[in-house]
Amino acid sequence: MLIVHIDVRVKPEGVETFRRATIENARASLEEPGVVRFDFAQALDDRTRFVLVEVYRDEAAPARHKETPHYAKWRDAVAELMAAPRTRVEYRAEYPEPARWETPRGTL
Repeated sequence: MLIVHIDVRVKPEGVETFRRATIENARASLEEPGVVRFDFAQALDDRTRFVLVEVYRDEAAPARHKETPHYAKWRDAVAELMAAPRTRVEYRAEYPEPARWETPRGTL
């Protein structure tokens, strides 16, 4: 299991466009076989700050994700909305065990 946190700062005028494009990308990403979770959150204290938390089954899945049409559409749609380059940190899941990450799509 590979967990990726991507921190994003968006120009104030691009917040709603970024939000809509990222939700669309997240929904499509959850249909990929290599994606376990694809969470998207906005900071409470700064509406221009977002985090994407992506959980992949293996280390090759992010590369496959970046080859999808929905990722390319998202990348192109948000490129000019960024206030700063996005940052990425990769983590290895320690707990819970991989089977506990699995939930039916769209349920909690």
